[in-house]
Amino acid sequence: MNIALIAHDKKKELMVQFCMAYCGILSKHQLCATGTTGKLVADATGLKIDRFLSGAQGGDQQIGARVAYNEIDMVIFLCDPMTTGHETDVHALQRLCDLHSVPIATNIATAEMLILGLDRGDLSWRDIVNPKRPARPRSY
Repeated sequence: MNIALIAHDKKKELMVQFCMAYCGILSKHQLCATGTTGKLVADATGLKIDRFLSGAQGGDQQIGARVAYNEIDMVIFLCDPMTTGHETDVHALQRLCDLHSVPIATNIATAEMLILGLDRGDLSWRDIVNPKRPARPRSY
C-alpha cells in the first residue's frame, strides 16, 4: 500500500514517535510525505520515504494530486486544530480522500486504528474497489 504522511509543525514530533512505534508495519509499505515531515521521520526511523515539497510550498497539494490519481491508499495527516490558517488545506485533502475512498486519519487515535487495520489486512478492499492504474508516463 502507498501511505502518505503529513504533519503540521506542532504535530511533527508526534508523527516521528508514531512512525518509530509502527516502523515494523510501515516498512512493509511505500511511504511518501511532505518535505520536512518526511525528513524528520526518515532520519529517526531509517524508513525509505519519497519526499515532496514542504506543506507550505504545496507538498500537501502534490499528495492530493496522487490521491486523485489513485496512487495513495492511506493518508495520515496529523493536524493541529489549535493553529488557524490550515483549515482549507486539511479540508481540501479530506474532500479528495472522501471522493476517492481513501482512508484518512487526522489525529493519532485514528492513525493508530488505520495502521493496525492495515496490518490485519482490513484495507485489502482497496485493491478490489480501486485497482491501481498503470503508471502514468512522465513528460519532460
